[in-house]
Amino acid sequence: MCEKARACRFRIGNAFGKLNWGKRACAVFALCATTAIASPAQTFTTLVNFNGTNGAQPYLMSLVQGRDGNLYGTTSVGGANDLGAVFKVTPTGTLTTLHSFAGYPTDGAYPQAGLVLATNGNFYGTTSAGGVNDDGTVFSITSGGTLTTLLSFDGTDGYAPYAALVQATNGNFYGTTFYGGASDACAHGCGTVFEITSGGTLTTLLSFDGTDGYGPTAALVQATNGTFYGTTQFGGANNDGTVFSITSGGTLTTLESFDGTDGQFPYGGLVQASNGNFYGTTYRFGASDYGTVFSITSGGTLTTLLSFDSTDGAYPTAALVQATNRTFYGTTDGGGANSDGTIFSITSGGTLTTLHSFDSTDGVLPYGGLVQATNGSLYGTTFEGGTSNDGTIFSLAVGLGPFVETVPTSGKVGAAVKILGTDLTGATSVTFNGTAATFTVVSRSEITTTVPAGATTGKVNVVTPSGTLSSNVPFRVLL
Repeated sequence: MCEKARACRFRIGNAFGKLNWGKRACAVFALCATTAIASPAQTFTTLVNFNGTNGAQPYLMSLVQGRDGNLYGTTSVGGANDLGAVFKVTPTGTLTTLHSFAGYPTDGAYPQAGLVLATNGNFYGTTSAGGVNDDGTVFSITSGGTLTTLLSFDGTDGYAPYAALVQATNGNFYGTTFYGGASDACAHGCGTVFEITSGGTLTTLLSFDGTDGYGPTAALVQATNGTFYGTTQFGGANNDGTVFSITSGGTLTTLESFDGTDGQFPYGGLVQASNGNFYGTTYRFGASDYGTVFSITSGGTLTTLLSFDSTDGAYPTAALVQATNRTFYGTTDGGGANSDGTIFSITSGGTLTTLHSFDSTDGVLPYGGLVQATNGSLYGTTFEGGTSNDGTIFSLAVGLGPFVETVPTSGKVGAAVKILGTDLTGATSVTFNGTAATFTVVSRSEITTTVPAGATTGKVNVVTPSGTLSSNVPFRVLL
């Protein structure tokens, strides 16, 4: 049987199959790509083979780098109770299971999405089920594995949060639920957008009603203008999914209703690029019915950059990441040389290169997105494949050098900032767009500092014994 069909039965069939529009999702995932081509060689390394005990089947999840330089993520099942787990992994592949979910009513179950590193150093995430109502949870977890359930959804305020959270400039977290909310246009609700404080106080900002979208699965992104942007899998004018913007007060604008010709089912979220536009993918259709890569302006002007043809990949489900070379990198869960999925790069003009074709021994179904760690390499996961067919963690070196990352990426003068890197020991200078800042080297992977008086928006540079490291994105100095 096609691997996508098996994954569909396990992950989506019982949930999506209950709904009118949702039934379409399972049909989408049941397709197989069959065309094969050769892909150029890259430095690809399988770091971890999940085996059930240490977690299994990481799903719509991108890894996130912590203050300690390690990468953190979730598996949708596996762990001590086969209900999913939170893990950390070193850049060289040593994995530690931090928490095994226990499910209803103790804590969450079946986390679909990854984690977000908050400014307080803890990680925040969601589970699609579990909690006191078995409708999903929001949780926080320390780097040492202490988990706190902040919220149990009850259906009226949403349920089945499949997406990761984003921490906004106001310090609160924003996310979505696939089902639930006030609208009865969908059998189990069309989903919501919500805000939640670090203490667990939830505000439902919007209930989708189908006409403005249905079933968000991807994380929101807060743009440089302060507005949030996201996608819904279904709904909109053609029931093919949407791109939307929403203010922190809950005012939603539908920017694009997909119609098939320009793509269908945007499972992955958006990334705001250095040019200010947003980039994303659709799972289906376009010129060859294998999905697309698109760009869209904040005003809603969409451009289809590429239609996959299966030889170069098929059926992307994850968001893109813009690396330090300003090229975008992503994954497809089908197509490529072995029909097992690919890793690709694409320029802002639409020139695509297939970097790696999975072959099941090194993973299959890379549903999750990529992250560029501060050592310059890309890291990701596969849902299945590997030695136990429970999924893998991999790295891909593409020749990019180390950099630093700031947490947060914006703040006022005097605001505390953490600078993350690979080898910061012995750092002698920190500057914000040329303005010197006082700082403390906490460890080889972390520097603490504050935004200095006179700083303006621009790159943060750290001078170390091995050279000068620049931030991957400009730090925005807020007024």
